[in-house]
Amino acid sequence: MTTTAEPSVTHEHADTIDRIVGNVGRVIIGKDPAVRLALVALFSKGHILVEDVPGVGKTMLARSIAITTGCDFKRVQFTPDLLPSDVTGASVYNQQIGQFEYRPGPVMAQIVLADEINRATPKTQSALLEAMGEQQVTVDGITHALPSPFMVIATQNPIEYEGTFPLPEAQLDRFFMRISLGYPEPREEVSIMDGREATDPIDLLQSSTNPSDIIALQQYSDSIYIDELVKEYIVEISNATRSHPDTTLGVSPRASINLMKGAKAFAMLQNRDYVIPDDVKAIAVPVMAHRVLLSPSARMRGVNQSAIVAEALEQVPVPGAAGGRVAADATA
Repeated sequence: MTTTAEPSVTHEHADTIDRIVGNVGRVIIGKDPAVRLALVALFSKGHILVEDVPGVGKTMLARSIAITTGCDFKRVQFTPDLLPSDVTGASVYNQQIGQFEYRPGPVMAQIVLADEINRATPKTQSALLEAMGEQQVTVDGITHALPSPFMVIATQNPIEYEGTFPLPEAQLDRFFMRISLGYPEPREEVSIMDGREATDPIDLLQSSTNPSDIIALQQYSDSIYIDELVKEYIVEISNATRSHPDTTLGVSPRASINLMKGAKAFAMLQNRDYVIPDDVKAIAVPVMAHRVLLSPSARMRGVNQSAIVAEALEQVPVPGAAGGRVAADATA
């Protein structure tokens, strides 16, 4: 009986992915799953919302990804007095040439850290909508394209609400996924302390790849095979969140698209060139949970958004018998 080798990504792409994960892991210790989820978003041309308590490495994650990938990095500290033009840039009159010229804002970078995004007013938060959705900004009627690759990494504290403005649904829906890092294990925390006893590891971090490699990985991720049955599986999960009795608003079609793209990138990180249902299940909660709007009664009962997505995954049957056909079609 002969066996067929499982299709895999090219050696060059696999090597690039391993270098990125390993390099970021020198700074973000013990959080390999979170790092890989962030890379899923990056390779899917998406943006991430890192929601966690202070001091667990949210900012460090953004900086280490930017340094590792060789991308331009800008940080915006969101505060109540921040203006939209402080993010997008503004047109300034140049007396020498006698006309207005565009002065780019920090959003004109490849990796943009929107630190404590929920501390800015909704008007300033909305300055990122066009950038995140269309990879461009419009200032005084003139559209300016953003660089490639482009990724917004926003952070927020889920516990402190004083002086904050909740992110509107339209803003949340533009985040590819929401992740958290969590506290490290005791041994990992000791390793973190050891690494920072004399210096900060990020000061010694060097790039292990370049933006062109990231663009190539994004293009390769788009080419990963996904069967129609798996697409239907994704839509059924989305529909399950929309019809759930504890939701006022289920996930949008954008969530289905992002879950499809994310499953492709996740499969690529697993060294496969086709998607299986397990890829969808692995990233469904971080991709979908933040888009679910709970009903008032569900919020009073303390229902969790992640639990809604988890229930949807349990309710929707996995294309089990068809799963063999999915893999077989991909290897044909």
